[in-house]
Amino acid sequence: MGTKTLLIGLDGATFTILDSLTAQHGEEEVTMPFLASLYRKGSRGILRSTPNPLTPPAWVSLMTGYSPGHHGIYDFIRSEEADNDIFFTLYDARDCRVETIWSLASRAGQRIVALNFPFTAPPPDDINGVMIPGFIPWRHLRNNTTPKDLYDRLRQDLPDFNPRELAWDFELEKKAVTELSATEREDWIRYHLPRERLWFSIAKYLMETEQPDLMAVMFDGVDKIQHQAWHFLDPTVQETDRDEYYHRMRSLCLEYFRNLDGYIQELVTAAGPDAQVFLVSDHGFTTTYEVVRINTYLHEKGYLKWKEMPDTEAAKRREESMFANLDWSGTTAYCSTPSSNGITIRVARNPGDPGVPEQEYERFREQLIEDLRELRDPATGERIITGIHKREEVFSGPAMADAPDLLLVLRDFGFVSIKNKKPVVQPREEVAGTHHPEGILIACGRGIRENETVAPCDIVDAGALLLYSLGLKVPRNMEGRVPENLFTDSQLQDHPVCLGDPTVLEKKETGADKMSEDEKERLLEQLKMLGYME
Repeated sequence: MGTKTLLIGLDGATFTILDSLTAQHGEEEVTMPFLASLYRKGSRGILRSTPNPLTPPAWVSLMTGYSPGHHGIYDFIRSEEADNDIFFTLYDARDCRVETIWSLASRAGQRIVALNFPFTAPPPDDINGVMIPGFIPWRHLRNNTTPKDLYDRLRQDLPDFNPRELAWDFELEKKAVTELSATEREDWIRYHLPRERLWFSIAKYLMETEQPDLMAVMFDGVDKIQHQAWHFLDPTVQETDRDEYYHRMRSLCLEYFRNLDGYIQELVTAAGPDAQVFLVSDHGFTTTYEVVRINTYLHEKGYLKWKEMPDTEAAKRREESMFANLDWSGTTAYCSTPSSNGITIRVARNPGDPGVPEQEYERFREQLIEDLRELRDPATGERIITGIHKREEVFSGPAMADAPDLLLVLRDFGFVSIKNKKPVVQPREEVAGTHHPEGILIACGRGIRENETVAPCDIVDAGALLLYSLGLKVPRNMEGRVPENLFTDSQLQDHPVCLGDPTVLEKKETGADKMSEDEKERLLEQLKMLGYME
């Protein structure tokens, strides 16, 4: 029995770029001809991301069929106040409060392979198949890979297997913090070429040796390249100075996507004609053109107070660190991380505690919303923050208490800055790529409509879709629903969508090792480079 379902994750992929790369431009060779053929053979549509279109909540929603208010993953890191300071902890798989499709399918007797998905470390111990997590340092790959003998099998059977290349190489990347030089940016693109090839080689090897029912692999270079090389890819960004460097960078980016197209073709071919194939992204991408320093604005409006710092090098380093110094005695609202795009209101739970008294919370929040609405472009009067969502509006569920009180959407969809700098709003010296709430869904294969564009669906629907594709019942308490408009009438008649027993996650301690403080620090440096941290 071959693969029933092939899932190819393209982190951050957007139709804005893919449609350009699958089209003919003059006499230029089409960059992704195989993807163009999938468009014709199958269906496509927008896959709406999580309210904050960010890698951790979005991929976890896709892997579980639940929104962040239920699974509890909101960001790369969780921030907690204690002793008049703020502390950060990296999320991992143990923080997820609901069951993943990997476990659901395994328990139903399906054999799975899941490669490079974030927040799958440490892996659950009920996996029937193979799991190699993404987003961890290379030293932890062996202990977080299941089954335990897989790591040595890969070293033995794949001549090009290199765990340093497979995982994020912090030694290579730590030089690049927030802004790359021209040479560093070029190296950054080149770095992802062999890395994606290795993930592809492992995927192909495991399809042949494991013959999984569900084969899933995620290519994350799409997101990381688009962050740093957006203006070499976006056809709507007009370059006024297309010099030799521009053309070299453009050519490198196209080489990446041309290779990716070849990997997709080989995986789809290996899956066979009876498989159903799904290409998805966790969010889309667009252009960010300005910096919005939200904590500076909160300071100007009287919600946040900066701590007076001595004029020392140590103090300056602290100001440049991930989170600047706050005077907690005078702070009632703040943003803890750029990637959260959220504002936390400090609530006094007990008499004498710092923050807003509970009985004044609603009035305080309404006033804060009004003040945020008044942040406007002085030249046009346009609102800088176009969306302000209360957490119960977008994060309802048993994990809502961990969400920020307000979620902000900027007019260019960028991430906020939390640094103590002025002005509040400043144009970027160079446009960059940032996340957009509209990701992609492409489907083809047995029982899927051909050459159709379907109505947008939500990222939580992907989990239900994959279970249905495997022939399994969808848990009736899962938020996601199968987008039936992808399928032909005969497919739905022969294989109707069925709901099954609800899922309940049983928390178990795993024996996987934890990251050291040094490794956590390096991971945070990586996030800085991608613009999620400062």
